[in-house]
Amino acid sequence: MSTRPINLESIAATYQLIRPYIRRTPIVEANGADFGLDSINVVFKLELLQHSGSFKARGAFTHLLTRQTPPAGVVAASGGNHGVAVACAARELGKRARIFVPAVASAEKLERIRGYGADLVVTGERYADALAASEAWAARSGALEIHAYDQVETLLGQGTVGLEFEEQFPQLDTLLVAVGGGGLIGGVAAWYTGRIKIIGVEPEAAPTLTKALNAGYPVDSPAGGIAADALAPKRVGELMFPIAKRHVDGVLLVSDAAIQEAQEALWKVLRVVTEPGGAAAFAALLSRRYEPKPRESVGVLLCGGNTTAVNFRSHAGAAGANSVPPDFSAAVAKPL
Repeated sequence: MSTRPINLESIAATYQLIRPYIRRTPIVEANGADFGLDSINVVFKLELLQHSGSFKARGAFTHLLTRQTPPAGVVAASGGNHGVAVACAARELGKRARIFVPAVASAEKLERIRGYGADLVVTGERYADALAASEAWAARSGALEIHAYDQVETLLGQGTVGLEFEEQFPQLDTLLVAVGGGGLIGGVAAWYTGRIKIIGVEPEAAPTLTKALNAGYPVDSPAGGIAADALAPKRVGELMFPIAKRHVDGVLLVSDAAIQEAQEALWKVLRVVTEPGGAAAFAALLSRRYEPKPRESVGVLLCGGNTTAVNFRSHAGAAGANSVPPDFSAAVAKPL
């Protein structure tokens, strides 16, 4: 494992290395009034447009570009998005990949992993089961382990989201970030180092960072809810936790219903389709769990879009391929 520090200099160097392989994802500015909120400035970072459909591609390419890959290739455990990203990066760089995912992973993510040519193994009910299976495979085969959130390379790669966002919109006051294992918020907080307010957002059914901060160290927590395929590991990472204690200003919990409402609002107002985990950060703002000050500029990371919530082919008949699917709300309400 790398001994590089997780700081501004290392994140900047990582960005230069992976830049040819990732997308510089756009931002969209909106008035809070568009969503029935106070007239604040909301700035969305559309990381769901990243290669593989989520920010995870940044960490995956960092691993494969900075570590030597053995003949057995690479192995990863994932609720879905990390596996898609590792499969994507491995195909791009000509490496073998085996991905272990739990049964809770969405059909869309399984399809994308297979589409990138990786060996896919579905095992266990939750991420922790898939992780144990991947570790056993690594021990048997000698494959290089790529952890979803608790390795230096992962945090450095995800930290480049913060670097890019600051370059695109340096006036941010606050940034809302969804939390699963903590790789994204850990990397982003390591980049900003207190220059803006960083707020974590977790599903009520998977309060990993909340539990850790209350205990003073990472502990096991419940792992369920509508975003379980993205935001429900057993606990946050050991590497991100000291960063969170120093640079994360608070953590908010949101309900599954609030996440679904955020998905619907993003579609109706911006025509952006996110997966539940991708909409969680915005759910804190839309549900008023986070109350911004007047004229505050609030950033929101829309971190993932691997979902089957909209199926254009099934509605391309009389309704027209470009119309709003009539059963969209029902589709969003399904755990994906």
